[in-house]
Amino acid sequence: MTRHSFFCIDAHTCGNPVRVVTGGGPRLTGTTMSEMRQDFLKHHDWVRRALMFEPRGHDMMSGSILYPPLNPDSDMAVLFIETSGCLPMCGHGTIGTVTAALEQGQVVPKVPGQLTLDVPAGTIRITYTQTGDYVDKVRLHNVASYLAHREVRIKCPDFGELVFDIAYGGNYYAILDPQKNFSGLEDISAADVVRYSPVIRDLLNEKVVCVHPEDPTVNGVSHVLWTGKPTKTTSHARNAVFYGEKAIDRSPCGTGTSARMAQWVANGTLNVGDDFIHESIIGSQFEGRVEAHATVGDHDAILPSIQGWAKVTGLNTIIVDDRDPYAHGFTVT
Repeated sequence: MTRHSFFCIDAHTCGNPVRVVTGGGPRLTGTTMSEMRQDFLKHHDWVRRALMFEPRGHDMMSGSILYPPLNPDSDMAVLFIETSGCLPMCGHGTIGTVTAALEQGQVVPKVPGQLTLDVPAGTIRITYTQTGDYVDKVRLHNVASYLAHREVRIKCPDFGELVFDIAYGGNYYAILDPQKNFSGLEDISAADVVRYSPVIRDLLNEKVVCVHPEDPTVNGVSHVLWTGKPTKTTSHARNAVFYGEKAIDRSPCGTGTSARMAQWVANGTLNVGDDFIHESIIGSQFEGRVEAHATVGDHDAILPSIQGWAKVTGLNTIIVDDRDPYAHGFTVT
């Protein structure tokens, strides 16, 4: 029998949980975080399930594991884990991880106010503001984001025909804007989002192929982004992002915000230099910005940034004991 201990900092970013594993994470092989992600998925995914699923986690649980930097100019490396899998990139997870790591002394930046992170999706740059021991805000300069598919049509039970744009912001997002058979997020319930999103995701993955031109391990529509009218006058748009099997992001979703900015730039609604305030299902906000043009393979893309805040909620030592019949977690379907 084996007993494993994991040392964690629990936090949330604008309402969505982030469990940062600072000790006990598995050793991974690979020269890039993308390769290390594949090693984790092949040999160590039980760690994700044990820490994210019940009884130690819940349907919305999301987190990260800290590693030493892989590149000489980087400050640390991060692997993203959540109920939906081991993600190439996670925006709210990055903001929460950076906040927790700085406030709890897990990273000492080479340049105060700045960090460079190695993540599976690439290398990302962070800027942050701090008052005393506490981080006020974190701005994530995300990977290049682009519109992958326009106006993909499916027939969804109870709705009829729905039309989606699919955009990449670190993960692939199916974006549902108000249209003939969908009046907006304000007219459906959270239960509807959870009920229909898995069906929509499966139908879209049957219809279109999404593969990142520079990393084929990043593929498939994984998130569904429902849009609607904002409730705050300072917001440009509102969304509810579905992920995993039953989760709705309580934050505005960092990679989802990146994907939506890429969609809006491609459609001519945003331009380089424009700000984009994105509102979550609970009313929290991310401050997005279109920083520059870019390319991803043959696609026109943007370099987005997203700013948000996070709060540490506690320090947690989690024990996973093989004597426990639920050592590796479970979900209720």
